[in-house]
Amino acid sequence: MVTSLNARNEHIKLNSFDCDYISFGRGTDPLIMLPGVGDGFRTAKGVAVPFALMYRCFAKDFKVYAFSRRNNMPEGFTTADMADDLDAVMGAVGIKAAHIFGVSQGGMIAQQMAIRHPDRVKSLILAVTASRPNDLMQESLGSWLAMADRGDYKGIMLDTAERSYTGTYLKRGRMMNRALALFKPKDYTRFRILCKSCIDHDVYSDLDKITCPSLIIGAEQDGVLGVEASLELKEKINGSRIYIYQGYSHGVYEQAKDFNKRVRRYLIQV
Repeated sequence: MVTSLNARNEHIKLNSFDCDYISFGRGTDPLIMLPGVGDGFRTAKGVAVPFALMYRCFAKDFKVYAFSRRNNMPEGFTTADMADDLDAVMGAVGIKAAHIFGVSQGGMIAQQMAIRHPDRVKSLILAVTASRPNDLMQESLGSWLAMADRGDYKGIMLDTAERSYTGTYLKRGRMMNRALALFKPKDYTRFRILCKSCIDHDVYSDLDKITCPSLIIGAEQDGVLGVEASLELKEKINGSRIYIYQGYSHGVYEQAKDFNKRVRRYLIQV
């Protein structure tokens, strides 16, 4: 199975920056996956095999790439800057255009791509993400920033679990994140930059510039940014589709068993 997935850990260096990424799959249609602020603690470096196994349902039809943000991000780096980086990386890797699947902050970068570099985007999957800050997002990300300031990594991990999972999966999420909290990061700078860029992200007035096919996936009980953020995207992106998971929260992409299959069904119909 692992060999057939053709999973590779990759690194690219451009003139002004470098980044880590993963590639896998046997298809020819490019699919780019963009993770959330967890990339501030762990980039794509060295995790190609487990990542490919998690998302193996895309391997037959797509050539999948998962790009981390650039290494050594400067203070004040924005989601627009991250989209411009992705545009440069796509050119360097040889990807003319791709389906872009962004989760949480990854969805914010995906929005910026469709607005700033529309020729690069075949379609969008915007999962549990927002076009502008709201009260819940500012509260949740603000709490993580405060914990980062005092070096409370365990607090960040446990609060993330509480905000992300529901039902019986919440117990599992607490256990997973408590285990992850044992590997405390040496530095919180990258994570703080990513959190701040989410709070500063605001493309609400530009959403009507998005013209590619778009699927929005939200969660009724999203404890990080609220389901209203997904509904706003649907209202403003012409021709977009939406699916709201009932009884799930921000970690729906991990918890809902049909999540990846739902995304795949949409992509192969675009």
